[in-house]
Amino acid sequence: MKDIQVGLIGFGNIGAGVVRLLRDNAEIIRSKVGAGIVLKRIADLDITTDRGVSVERGVLTTSVDDIFNDSEISVVIELIGGYEPAKTFVLKAIEKGKHIVTANKALLALHGTDIFAAAVRKGVEVQFEASVGGGIPVLTAIKSNLAANNINSVFGIMNGTCNYILTRMTQEGADFSDVLKTAQELGYAEPDPTFDVEGVDTAHKLAVLVSLCFGTRIDFKDIHTEGISNISGLDVKYAAQFGYRIKLLAIGKHVEGEIEARVHPTMIPLDSPIADINGVFNAIRLTGDFVGPVMFSGRGAGQNPTASAIVGDLVGLSRNMKAGAGRRMSPLGFLDDAIVTIPVKPMAEITSKYMIRFSALDKPGVLGGIAGSLGKHGISIESMVQTAHEVEDSSPVPIVIMTHEAREGSIQKAISEIDQLDIICEKTSFIRIEDNLE
Repeated sequence: MKDIQVGLIGFGNIGAGVVRLLRDNAEIIRSKVGAGIVLKRIADLDITTDRGVSVERGVLTTSVDDIFNDSEISVVIELIGGYEPAKTFVLKAIEKGKHIVTANKALLALHGTDIFAAAVRKGVEVQFEASVGGGIPVLTAIKSNLAANNINSVFGIMNGTCNYILTRMTQEGADFSDVLKTAQELGYAEPDPTFDVEGVDTAHKLAVLVSLCFGTRIDFKDIHTEGISNISGLDVKYAAQFGYRIKLLAIGKHVEGEIEARVHPTMIPLDSPIADINGVFNAIRLTGDFVGPVMFSGRGAGQNPTASAIVGDLVGLSRNMKAGAGRRMSPLGFLDDAIVTIPVKPMAEITSKYMIRFSALDKPGVLGGIAGSLGKHGISIESMVQTAHEVEDSSPVPIVIMTHEAREGSIQKAISEIDQLDIICEKTSFIRIEDNLE
């Protein structure tokens, strides 16, 4: 069989990794596919900067049309990221009858429905293993190895920047802003880290996971999203006292005809395997009705792990083409007409346990006022820590309460009411707790 001719749009850090992997492992790839995978054209606005890898003369171009109009190119890799012009380029490549490989979780989270529908019409495949978890092969496992299971839940630590920051805060007692600065210096965080630390990047990945796990379309704006920028050293300290570790967790659940889809800082029991995922590593834990709990872990970003996932998709597509299989599987693993819209449970209706941290005056009646408001909204207290002043002092003291399971809406109303009391000195904070990750 002739070599598989591929076009690459976006010659940044990940694109350079793809070039290097295809070059260094060309023989093992050929031995597994029965044909070579050749990057015939690479399109980027900047084709003069040294990427640390060499390409043959004539491969680089500043015009994406050189890829779209080349009939020998059967697969297009999109690595420019973002929404536009990525969406336009992907749809144009599909219209030209070319298969797609992408790592663009943001594009799929917001425009996946349009892209997948276009691929169905043209009979081509869209592969996106690298969009979630970098080199962790979780999407292929969901679509293939675990295809016989009803998947009930999926939990994920899917942003290395946030996990690195929270790990340092936990292990060293470091301050959020100081660790973020270090993460930027080390290249773990972008100069503008908003998408990472405010949970948007994780929510993009959760949108992809929810679609694959539950066979549904989800509107990205329906995913409740919070980041870690408000997590303090006190939160980390008290979580540990109660036997928990704080992680930025993506949560997807399919329960009684509704989906929970949310991203927020979450307290996880110390004896849970996912609580031990530290540094820049990612982990995704899902539960199927027959397989039970399964966890995937590894480097969730970086040049080499992401390139591994991208070229893995290329190998899969190449095998299909060599076998004449054409479009073997729909992008989400379900038959196209079996994908349905499942309602997303409103955040106010979810139930959880909570750690609530109040900053209050150290005087009689404080606990009674707080407990009274919580009780009024049906919230019961499981345990509590109060730090009293050893000497007479007018400064506020932290009061930390662990609740039994309660409705989110009730928690929000109670805290709003308590914050109006003259005994409260600062805005009250709370963190949700997930005791059962199955």
